[in-house]
Parts: sequence; structure tokens; C-alpha cells
Amino acid sequence: MVIVSSNRIFINKRKDDNVNSIRETSTPSTSTVCPLCKSDDAIITDPKSGEIIFSKCGMVIFEKSLERKTHWQRDVTEGRARTGLARHDMGLSTVIGKENMDSSRNKINPSMLRRLIRLRTWDFRTKLNNSSDRSLKAAFSELDSLKDKLGLTYAIIERTAYIYRKAQEKGMLRGRSISPVLGAAIFIACRELEVPRTLDDIATISNVKRKSIAKYHRKLVYELQIKLPAIDSTKCIGRVANKANISEKTKHQAINLMNDAVRRGVSAGKDPMGLAAAVLFASCAKTGEQKSKIDLANAGQTRDSTIRKRVKELKDRLELHD
Repeated sequence: MVIVSSNRIFINKRKDDNVNSIRETSTPSTSTVCPLCKSDDAIITDPKSGEIIFSKCGMVIFEKSLERKTHWQRDVTEGRARTGLARHDMGLSTVIGKENMDSSRNKINPSMLRRLIRLRTWDFRTKLNNSSDRSLKAAFSELDSLKDKLGLTYAIIERTAYIYRKAQEKGMLRGRSISPVLGAAIFIACRELEVPRTLDDIATISNVKRKSIAKYHRKLVYELQIKLPAIDSTKCIGRVANKANISEKTKHQAINLMNDAVRRGVSAGKDPMGLAAAVLFASCAKTGEQKSKIDLANAGQTRDSTIRKRVKELKDRLELHD
């Protein structure tokens, strides 16, 4: 797989090559035939959205977020500790092993074994000796389960844990459920790192009401004084277009139309996904591609009435013609 980052190209070698490192090079090593344009071109990965696309026509063949780990970020499934904010003890506490053997792999004698068991018991009790530690452990355990379901990167996980810890320090979590606050922290982290994740996505995966996540999102932004960047509308166009199977020609037309709408202030105060669906519907009418309002509403997780209103506003403000 070829990963484009800034002005460099990195190649991630396969496991059967017995190479575990990422080597910098100037030529791609992986290519295949695009089913859309039938061209033999390199497959690249967008470092922000994690989408795997063809570099020539831009067709998305796989949608998955990237996770780049450094040498000290160990996987918990391998039985090794991992440091970071997304652990209740930050991964810095001492861990007493479960094996009843010494360093030479010899069995510990019974008298020492009883003392070791007592040490394990008290070590476990002292790590979770207050309610805040227990709350963090439960929250970060849930965060770890949502990580793969939402396709979150390590940077988003760490930022979410930082926001959650700040909220706990201010006493905002007392008497509140963990799931909606955690969902709000995930949404804020995704907004800050410009990853396209909506409230509906997080609410559906975490099995929490969207209204609850939106409520705590507003509270966290206000109490922690977080300044969120504006949502990039072009990314919303790419997401809706991929779900609705819209051609690249229509997608480029929609991006130009969206840039014009942003420049003239039409997008101010509008739902980005609803506006993106409306722009794609107007672009489909120009290119002659057959897509209904219901198809685009389902792809953008909005209503067809919203698309109808936004299309009318685009025609009035941008002087579009049918």
C-alpha cells in the first residue's frame, strides 16, 4: 500500500517480506486495474480520511481510517503495556504478572506464593481505590471498544481521553452517564482533527440517543472553552457521493458549486451533510445523472425536505438554472 503524506511517499511492505519498518521511497510498488476508468494506476491512501483511492480518477475502493503507531505504542492484545491518556493509570503503574514463576521460569515455593497472591490483591485494590479511577477505567474500556467500530485513529483516541479527563477534573461527570459524555468527546476530537464523523454515526454505533450526545457536546465546548474549526464541506461531498455511488464528473461539479456557495455565504448556519446532499442533487441535474432526493437524503443522513429547501436556496442565491 502506498501512503501519501505531505510531499513524501511511504510504502508499507507486506508481512511476508519480513520487513516491519516503513521505508521512504520515490516510486510506488502497488498498482492494479481500476474498475471505473480501466486504467492501471497506483492506489493511494488519504492520510486524513483513511480512504483508499485510485490516484487518477479518485474512485474510493475502501473506506478505513489509518492508525500509525510509534515504537512505544504496544498492543494490549499481545500482553504488553501501552502508555497514553486512554488508560486510567496512563500505563505507568507497576504490573505484577499472573504467572507463578520466577525469572528463571522455575515455580515459586508455596510460602512465597501466598505472599505474592496477597501482593496482587492489594495491587489491584490500590489501583482502583476511588470512584474517579473506576470511572476512567470503565470509560476507556468503552472507548477501546468504539475505536474499531468507528475506525478511529490513535490521535483521536488520545484527544478524546484528554477531553474526558478535563471534563472529570471540572466535575462535569458527577451523576452523569459515561456513554453520552464519551460520545460527545469523540465528536469533538473528530472535529478538531478534521475527521468526517457525524453525531448520527457516533449515536448509532454507541447505542446512545443523538439528543444526549448533542447536549453534552454543547456543555463540553462551553465549559472547556474549546474552539472547533469549521467543517470542510468538500469532505462531506466526498462522503455522500461515495455512499450514493455518484460519478467523479458529478463530484467535481459539486465541489465547484460548493466552493461558490461557501464564497457567497450560502453555507453559513447550514447542516454540512444536508447542504452537501443538496449540492450533489443540483450537480446531478447539470450532468444528467439520475439520482433522487431520497437516495441522496439516505446517503447524507438527512431528509428529502431539507434537500428541497437547500436546492431552492442555491437556485435563488447562485442563480442556478435547471
